[in-house]
Amino acid sequence: MLRAVACRAGADYVSPAMTPVDRPRVLIFIVAYYAESTLRWVLDRIPQRMFDQFDCEILVVDDASKDRTFEVGSEYQRDHASVRMTLLRNEHNQGYGGNQKVGYSYALAQGFDYVALVHGDGQYAPEELPRLLEPLTSDVADAVFGSRMMTPGNARKGGMPLYKYVGNRILTTVQNALLGSALSEFHSGYRIYSVRALQRIPFRLNSNDFHFDTEIIIQLLNAGARIKELPIPTYYGDEICRVNGMKYARDVVWATLQNVAHRSGIRYQRRFEPRHEGNVHYDLKLGYASSHTYALEAVPSGARVLDIGSGPGGLAGELLKKGCQVTLVDQYPAQVDGGDVQVVVQNLDDDISFDSSDQDVLLLLDVIEHLRDPERFLEQLRRQFGYEPKKLILTTPNVAFVLVRLMLALGQFNYGKAGILDRTHTRLFTFRTIRRLLTDEGFRIKRIRGVPAPFPKVLGNGLLGKLAISSNVALIRLSRTLFSYQIYVEAESTPDVSFVLADARRRSRPPQMGVEPQHHHAEAPLGARG
Repeated sequence: MLRAVACRAGADYVSPAMTPVDRPRVLIFIVAYYAESTLRWVLDRIPQRMFDQFDCEILVVDDASKDRTFEVGSEYQRDHASVRMTLLRNEHNQGYGGNQKVGYSYALAQGFDYVALVHGDGQYAPEELPRLLEPLTSDVADAVFGSRMMTPGNARKGGMPLYKYVGNRILTTVQNALLGSALSEFHSGYRIYSVRALQRIPFRLNSNDFHFDTEIIIQLLNAGARIKELPIPTYYGDEICRVNGMKYARDVVWATLQNVAHRSGIRYQRRFEPRHEGNVHYDLKLGYASSHTYALEAVPSGARVLDIGSGPGGLAGELLKKGCQVTLVDQYPAQVDGGDVQVVVQNLDDDISFDSSDQDVLLLLDVIEHLRDPERFLEQLRRQFGYEPKKLILTTPNVAFVLVRLMLALGQFNYGKAGILDRTHTRLFTFRTIRRLLTDEGFRIKRIRGVPAPFPKVLGNGLLGKLAISSNVALIRLSRTLFSYQIYVEAESTPDVSFVLADARRRSRPPQMGVEPQHHHAEAPLGARG
């Protein structure tokens, strides 16, 4: 329960230099827990420049402290009536992360532009606030982190204990490697966020514990937010450390590994998925063993290619480089720069309206699992073909992947935003069931292979990403069924019986006098082109 005790004292305060309408709205959010001896000191150190340059408000949230933290805040508010200040007390302790959720929710509800996180124990210097805000007000960053590690030797000179310094460096190195980032420090609590950036991430789903700070960094990275680090001084006083170091390290690493699984599509994590606007498509997976790499290698140069369910047409650019003639089919119109590409708008759950009979290669990459009735779709597609075989390249997730099996054994079968159990998937396949589907619909399987999980999307295409891919490829050799993240199929079309019947009838007609018999190779029967 959140109890509002006092708010907006001195709301009439306006800097003579600028009206509130002209100035960005900044919330200085002070998290306070057992801070009776330091809170007033921290508040006194907030520079007057903050109130001169910004429409500024101070928010103090006491997280159910049992000392005089709240009373000290009330006394300060009474003694500084000209300062706009809100003082809140959580009836029940929310934890370090839970307390941040309260402050950020307040910033969103009140329409602030920026929110600066300051600790009530004085560990982070309020004097640095104007400098840390500059990248945000200049629109070169969505979040600014104060780093104690950017200046060599600064952290230790400021009193950071050796074990914390070493742990900080180790954890930051591991997290950078796993997240593909390059931050100097993941574990500073001095941060300023653009409220627009907070609106894009589900921070309310984060832990209430200390690794909330790690989870919000992961969310910002996944959302493509611009993070800027600036050096800050280090200060360690005689405050009581309330962080269990081993538990914190364990939580941080586990959250980071969960995001690796999420980015790879192995296991969806709702809290790590930014809020997207509009139609969202998957990125190309090139430069390593993947479904897109295998498909590109299998398309002959100069071929006529029909990319069915192409999304925005990202693969078209690569096909054009091979001299291919490309036609894209998708329910949303695609736009491809740098080449002559035909575009067909078609909802693939409707009757087929496009003609594929003059194509050499048909791509169905991560499409079949989205269709309501894939049997009907393949049946209609096949009716367009004659005796000349068409090459079909198809990929689909492998629902028998080992991690899906393990989660099911543990009672978990969770659909998500992406991955094997993407909630837009309507049909799920194993190697055996996709083979049966294609065979039943008249396609000859020429090649079927396993595809590893797209680890480089998460880990980068450096040593770590390549090692993960190589390990997955090796495991696929041991058991294709268990360790393949996706299924890759190359197949050939065979003529539908209706075509064979119509062609037989044509060929069986007695030739007219003086007319040479016509040989039909790939003409579909009347009405078969849908």
